[in-house]
Amino acid sequence: MRSPLNLLTVKEYLEFEQDGEIRHEYVAGQVYAMTGSSREHNLIATNIIAILRPHLRGGSCRAFVSDMKVKVKAQQADIFYYPDLLVTCNPNDSKKYFKTSPSLIVEVLSNSTETTDKREKRINYQSIDSLQEYILVSQDEIKVEIYRRDNKGNWTVETLAKDDNLSLDSVCLTLTMADIYEDVFSL
Repeated sequence: MRSPLNLLTVKEYLEFEQDGEIRHEYVAGQVYAMTGSSREHNLIATNIIAILRPHLRGGSCRAFVSDMKVKVKAQQADIFYYPDLLVTCNPNDSKKYFKTSPSLIVEVLSNSTETTDKREKRINYQSIDSLQEYILVSQDEIKVEIYRRDNKGNWTVETLAKDDNLSLDSVCLTLTMADIYEDVFSL
């Protein structure tokens, strides 16, 4: 027996999400509840934003944490994701509850999100013209993957380990692994 699939319009989703206690991502009319995050996940995201926010102060770029959505305009449908961190430097990217022109997106990987972050979200995020860097940070080991758009529009990937530094070219900032993993791992 088949059950009808109830799809939400973007307007319905945004209204639903604004009043809800649980965050949901939206893909082509379907909503997916977001799970809670671990201690390590929270520490990593907090460590990065704690350095990123003061670095951007006084400039045109703004950093947002996990409660700000990114809208992706895919070929067939609208998509809304909640990245762990995002930076937009476009003054016209001024919607109150979502951003459309991020230059940097950071996702902290967990067992439940890693496959989606590495495949679906990466492909969809890379379709955003303004995006320069997509960063995936492991919470289980000292490992960071950087997907970076080159000056020809092609994407490259680099994997960093314990002794490397993370260069965020999109915002002219370099982080050490000790910065990122403070209070998570001993370095």
